[in-house]
Amino acid sequence: MSGPSDKARFFLEQSAEELNELERKQIFSREEISSIARKRSDFEHIVNARGSHPSDWLRFIEFEKNVDALRRKRIKRLGVKYRGSGQRTIYSLYNRGTRKFVGDLGLWMQYIEFARKDKAYKRLNEIFTQVVRLHPTKPELWIYAANYFMESQADITDARSYMQRGLRFCKNSEQLWIEYAKLETIYIGKIAGRRKILGLDVDRTKKEQDKEDEDMIALPEVTAEDVNPSLQKDDGVDEVALQNLASAPILTGAIPIAVFDSAMKQFEGKATLAERFFDMFAEFDQVPSVTRILQHVEDFLRANAAETVQAAACAFRLPFFGLHPASPEFPTVLAGALDTLNAAIAQHPNYKRHLSSIAIRQILLSIRFAQDMDSVVRKVLSSQLRKFTGFLEETGDSSGDSVSSLAEALKREGKKEDAQYLVQSSLRRLGTNDRLQQLHAALNT
Repeated sequence: MSGPSDKARFFLEQSAEELNELERKQIFSREEISSIARKRSDFEHIVNARGSHPSDWLRFIEFEKNVDALRRKRIKRLGVKYRGSGQRTIYSLYNRGTRKFVGDLGLWMQYIEFARKDKAYKRLNEIFTQVVRLHPTKPELWIYAANYFMESQADITDARSYMQRGLRFCKNSEQLWIEYAKLETIYIGKIAGRRKILGLDVDRTKKEQDKEDEDMIALPEVTAEDVNPSLQKDDGVDEVALQNLASAPILTGAIPIAVFDSAMKQFEGKATLAERFFDMFAEFDQVPSVTRILQHVEDFLRANAAETVQAAACAFRLPFFGLHPASPEFPTVLAGALDTLNAAIAQHPNYKRHLSSIAIRQILLSIRFAQDMDSVVRKVLSSQLRKFTGFLEETGDSSGDSVSSLAEALKREGKKEDAQYLVQSSLRRLGTNDRLQQLHAALNT
């Protein structure tokens, strides 16, 4: 079985019995069986040849997927009891292809995605073990594996293990450090969500008072999708354990903070990386301990990189976190934050565009609550929005392109409302910009 023809014949003989069974049960006609056999023979000779390419395997796999899909439809329509080996054939091809082209990550990723959609969890564990062993210096693989175990299996132990092992091989990957901190922050959110649904985050005395009002029906503020899926695995919940978690380091944000500190030590206090951590943590505004985590990042920058533009950017954003724009404290916080940002722009004129983008994002976030806030504050926010979009235009290659780029970024991030407001407020001054007009039309369809 040394030559390509011998290998092709070996694999074709393995599928002959299945084809005969498909014809016998009249799932496929004789002509269709002949066509399938001929196609398989062509593909087998191609993939077993010395000059084969990963794309040849992918075309072969796509053909087998189509055959399997047609077989399933025929079986359902005819009401025939037949399981066949369609999925096994596809898995076999992926396995053979990845063994031949171990360095082709595209082929590996398609193999993983197929098994994931097929919910072949045991096989996925084997695939992840193989691929990270073969490509230990690829941070994206460690991240993908960890996220899979967290999202699909609700298994923080395996997810954390993949992240930590990945950092041993890819300790200089900034993205891997950030994703590990993100994973731990997500886990805090899931634990907090479970406690909230069970009512363990509520003062017991207050809970008893609420029971006195029989006309009120208490509804949870979070849904089951926000909670760790592992709750579905059993009917019993250890409330005592969850109560004890309230004072445990995990809910105080100690683990993400430890990851951040380790990353800063690894990268010698790199300010740009610290700002990336801040941006990531700021996305979790519903996590109870995230304010403490953000404060820790800002404290680090103030102590180790006080004169950097990154320290100024984080110092500008932090006071707004957890503060409602309609609150009495908001005008004072806004004034102080704007002073901080304007001073940073004067000190770092080369970062005017970066700081202006940060200001615009924060202003748009506050404007969402325009109906609840004072009219004077609303006018100040609108004025500042015009000011900072003007700064963006100064640094752009074409009038309106920088604003369009920011609006497109907001749209990609799922902040369509902010993107619409930014485009709408900029059209009066930049209405001649074709890109801005096209984006306006796209956002309002």
